[in-house]
Amino acid sequence: MVSLQELKAHLTANPGPIGVFDSGYGGLTILEKIREALPEYDYIYLGDNARTPYGTRSFEVVYEYTRNAVIKLFEMGCHLVILACNTASAKALRSIQMNDLPGIDPDRRVLGVIRPTVECIGEITTSGHVGILATLGTINSESYPLEINKLFPEIVVTGEACPMWVSLVENNEAADDGADYFVRKYIDHLLATDPQIDTMVLGCTHYPLLLPKISRIVPAGIKIVAQGEYVARSLKDYLQRHPEMDAKCTKHGSCLFYTTENKDKFMESASLFLSTPIEAEHITID
Repeated sequence: MVSLQELKAHLTANPGPIGVFDSGYGGLTILEKIREALPEYDYIYLGDNARTPYGTRSFEVVYEYTRNAVIKLFEMGCHLVILACNTASAKALRSIQMNDLPGIDPDRRVLGVIRPTVECIGEITTSGHVGILATLGTINSESYPLEINKLFPEIVVTGEACPMWVSLVENNEAADDGADYFVRKYIDHLLATDPQIDTMVLGCTHYPLLLPKISRIVPAGIKIVAQGEYVARSLKDYLQRHPEMDAKCTKHGSCLFYTTENKDKFMESASLFLSTPIEAEHITID
């Protein structure tokens, strides 16, 4: 692990790109929405694809991996990093914000995807019953019910782990007929647990690629919340409210992609998540 003294020696005060981190590919759905909302900014996307998935790993491991990735993005010039990963946001964000940033650089910021998603829930649900579809790690962390109940204590939150959905997406089977069974299975179980649910949050950045099936299977009248647009809207608002951070973000409309996996494999798989082909480079973060 990089020592604090070594890390500080690599940091620069010069403005830099906004860092976007994910354990795999799903964060690309967040990045795409962010770039649509804020196209003038520069971005670095870092995917820890060699060690994905994070969803089944312990809090300690997810924290270590996420911290290392954040440090790497700081070293690459980022002053602001978005954890475009629900598992990292659930298991590592708070520790990094409270324990690491004060010693590394109190003026740098790391933000997650759960809070921006949660903030919109109160204006969406009518019944006051919300379902969370997410990985096992995110569900077990109870981050969504904790964050929702901080803002909306009257809302009833029910979580459902969907362990097959990430595999369906990453194996390019999201549109296959065989995926219908697994999509329906978890939705039916969630609604059986709480029939009053009128809002479902897709609490994993992979899940928007299953949205056509989810929308077809979910009963009429239930609203589906995909995170990308809410995270993008929240980030835009954050930069407007914090001009001191906005000034530290360069604006040339560029985006660089890095992966801990084979770069050719990453570029091929990224095409499932993005509308345009990309170039990527391999990077080591441990």
